[in-house]
Amino acid sequence: MKILIIRLSSIGDIVLTTPIIRCLKKQEHDTEIHFVLKEGYKEVLLHNPYIDKLHLLRDDLNKTINELKEEKFDFIIDLHKNLRSLKIKRALKVPSDSFNKLNWRKYLLVNFKINWLPDKHIVDRYFEAVHVYGIKNDEEGLDYFISEEEERSAMKRIKEIPAHYLALAIGARFMTKQYPQEKLVELCRKIRQPIIILGGKEDVERALQISKESGNHMYNMCAKLSLNESAAVLKHAEKILTNDSGLMHIAAAFKKEMVVFWGNTIPGFGMYPYKTSHYNAEVTGLKCRPCSKLGYKKKCPKGHFKCMAEIDQQKVLDQIIS
Repeated sequence: MKILIIRLSSIGDIVLTTPIIRCLKKQEHDTEIHFVLKEGYKEVLLHNPYIDKLHLLRDDLNKTINELKEEKFDFIIDLHKNLRSLKIKRALKVPSDSFNKLNWRKYLLVNFKINWLPDKHIVDRYFEAVHVYGIKNDEEGLDYFISEEEERSAMKRIKEIPAHYLALAIGARFMTKQYPQEKLVELCRKIRQPIIILGGKEDVERALQISKESGNHMYNMCAKLSLNESAAVLKHAEKILTNDSGLMHIAAAFKKEMVVFWGNTIPGFGMYPYKTSHYNAEVTGLKCRPCSKLGYKKKCPKGHFKCMAEIDQQKVLDQIIS
């Protein structure tokens, strides 16, 4: 059997597919696993030993489809379920299955606060897409693989930092999923452990200010590491402070204990850290939350941002020192 798994983006969503990849490969030994994703995210699965071949989606979807046709797949597992994945499936003309994104239930929750979502993590819903093969969840959680070279490189970059450090992942795709800069400064000033700041190019200015204003126990590595080097820093951290982001899911793959700041999104969407100890720092009971299944790029639509501003920092500190 030759199976194609489709999940085109993004970092966290791709990491969440790894239990499916592992269980398919280990429980169906003769199965050849292929995976298609956007070229910009190839680092996420580059070293995954359960994948036989990665296919990279570039600007030309039709070219990628032609490359996929040559593989003559027996089955497709669509874990993205959008227009592009639909186009791929129609072009390849082989049996396929996908998971239920429950978008109409999310719509009801976001717009009318009617919660008909199942109490089930999205990984467990992914397994519903492979039930035809009798594939079972081995309950071993997420995977993330980095090379020895990447790990050595990361450790070399932070060799002057004391070993018992915290990692602070300040990034998130949307502004309303980011714990505010001034609140992070307030929190970090109360922490005595070394803190390594992680993030992407878009987070550089915030990271500089947080590092500058919080104290000399801060170590700013934002945009100075590759994704997999950042993953290595997470792997060796004592605990993680993070927004609802891709780095959160990478940390979960390493079974790290973490505090997660939840803003406009909620754990109830089923995207919380999988199979690892975590504390959800959130403000419950707000009538406006959740205000989106994804987020807003520029500002809180209500103007007050209470979902982040009113998070109890003492409870966060209690989790860090416990």
